[in-house]
Amino acid sequence: MIFDSHAHYDDESFNEDREEVLKELKENGIIGILNCGASMQGTIDSVKLANKYEFIYAAVGIHPSDALDLTEKNIAKIKEFTKDPKVKAIGEIGLDYYWEENPSHDIQKDAFRKQMELAKELKLPVVIHDRDAHGDTLEIMKEYPEVTGVVHCFSGSVEFARECIKMGYYIGIGGVVTFKNAKKVVEVVEEIPLNRLIVETDAPYMAPTPYRGKRNRSDYIAYVIDKISEIKNLSQNDLESITIKNTKELFKI
Repeated sequence: MIFDSHAHYDDESFNEDREEVLKELKENGIIGILNCGASMQGTIDSVKLANKYEFIYAAVGIHPSDALDLTEKNIAKIKEFTKDPKVKAIGEIGLDYYWEENPSHDIQKDAFRKQMELAKELKLPVVIHDRDAHGDTLEIMKEYPEVTGVVHCFSGSVEFARECIKMGYYIGIGGVVTFKNAKKVVEVVEEIPLNRLIVETDAPYMAPTPYRGKRNRSDYIAYVIDKISEIKNLSQNDLESITIKNTKELFKI
């Protein structure tokens, strides 16, 4: 059994077969999925999915790539969505300095802070996106010591992971850990305590080996579990149980 702590089944790549895929996932031992909003439309669609499927939950928020869309009106809408009992977190929020066409760093940081403030007010965990922005991400996280959550698709150093864990955050590990060149992520997995580890897909993105480059889906987490089990010298069953427990505790499910 597996709980996928981060996916995007609202993505258009599932438009042709979404219902069929979700049915197969449930049959294949996926007991839970947190579908994370990225755009405003993604947030709306995540809540719809969570209300349609018993094993899907939602996170609501604006991704740094869409930071310009975080208007006061949309903040109010996000806040309204959090009244839904299937909404378990604010996310996917954070910083992304990888893409040059993204909004400026200052605009992204402003959107990040506003959504961290919302999480603080509502006492909800956050789902943080951090790409090539470790220093600024950590700085803003430290400004909100009352807020915890997960740094998803973790790509930072062991030192950064330690800092996140000190603040009560979880570390989200996905398909990258199965890649041949994933030395840094493997070192992080070796270092972090089991009670701070959760697994994810980021579906439809970041599929693990042997599906790298193809559309990802939650049952492919089996390959992530297999690799982490090997690193941590644990049985797959034990690791599945631990990561389910951690995910449920984090998102109060």
